[in-house]
Amino acid sequence: MDKLFLKTFLSKMMEETLAVQYWDGTIEKYGQGEPVFKIIFHQPLSKKEILDDPYLTFGEAYMDGIIDIEGGLQQIIEAISRNTQSFLHKNKLLSKIVKMKPTSIKKAKEDIQYHYDLGNDFYKLWLDKTMTYSCGYFSNPNDTLYDAQMNKVKYTLKKLNLKKGDKLLDIGSGWGTLIIEAAKTYGTKALGITLSKEQYAKTKEKIKEENLEALVDVKLIDYRDLAKTNEKFDRIVSIGMLEHVGRANYPVYMETINKLLNQGGVSVLHCITAQNERKVNSWSTKYIFPGGHLPSIRELIYLMPEYDFHLLTIESLRRHYAKTLEHWAANFETQLDKISETKDERFIRMWRLYLQGCAASFNYGTIDIHQFVFTKGLNNDFPMARVHL
Repeated sequence: MDKLFLKTFLSKMMEETLAVQYWDGTIEKYGQGEPVFKIIFHQPLSKKEILDDPYLTFGEAYMDGIIDIEGGLQQIIEAISRNTQSFLHKNKLLSKIVKMKPTSIKKAKEDIQYHYDLGNDFYKLWLDKTMTYSCGYFSNPNDTLYDAQMNKVKYTLKKLNLKKGDKLLDIGSGWGTLIIEAAKTYGTKALGITLSKEQYAKTKEKIKEENLEALVDVKLIDYRDLAKTNEKFDRIVSIGMLEHVGRANYPVYMETINKLLNQGGVSVLHCITAQNERKVNSWSTKYIFPGGHLPSIRELIYLMPEYDFHLLTIESLRRHYAKTLEHWAANFETQLDKISETKDERFIRMWRLYLQGCAASFNYGTIDIHQFVFTKGLNNDFPMARVHL
């Protein structure tokens, strides 16, 4: 019965020709011509589990070595994604009135440390030398990963229209590249905040190496706790952090920006977005980003007027993130010997699926990434034209 179900399920999964080798050794082909991809099943999968949650079932099966892929993992996920009738497009829409429990500060800290405290040595193997773990910006096809990350940092700082002496806050400051660049280029007094002990320690080290202690600092603190200090900033940036706060905390995030940002101040919010209000796939929240949720564009824009935030620009960086992830995935594969010294095969397959699956999703899936630039109240000193970019 399970094999019969799988045959029906797999035959409709993509337009490209697919070969499937089942656990009994039989091989079947779906489509015309030579197969582009091959899926090898080493043992059966449960029909009930696939119907209940195909993301989790296939994700765990790949992690556990129950299935193998020939033809490229990213490429097969892209092929499935191009078929709008596949399960990758079937995430349930969230009700407009669904009640979601806010993420506590304690839980947020645990979730962040689960992902980001795998160790600086691990991330150093496949990130660029800036240790920037977010979408790059490719000005031309020949940009290296390092070029793209520095482009992104400089482009984002230009969007903030920084002036010497401005106070800048970076919420979710990673390994500190942006706050250090802001101080060096603009003479900005910059503060980064993070919940990752590993990122905090490395950023402190980099600030000292650059002799920027007078201008740059980093704190191990939640954004909500920082707001309680009544400290104010002229500019606030957040890159790749909102995805971790949880849907119920989007108004909390906006209210916190309102408390921290001076009147007329400028904020850049850079985050992964979904086309609609959807549940995040359960494999990702179980193994990669616990507590994660992707906002839709309209959810975020809907909240802005509540705090007198005026939207200036919104820009999609979707293709830039796909290319960034392809760089990371390639670097990851070249470092397998070193990674396998501390990580087991299941972890390696999990991260391979995460990196290549995300690249595929940005190329052909239902997720995007945007930068929103907005001001608190009206700001008539902000450049009318975009020549500063």
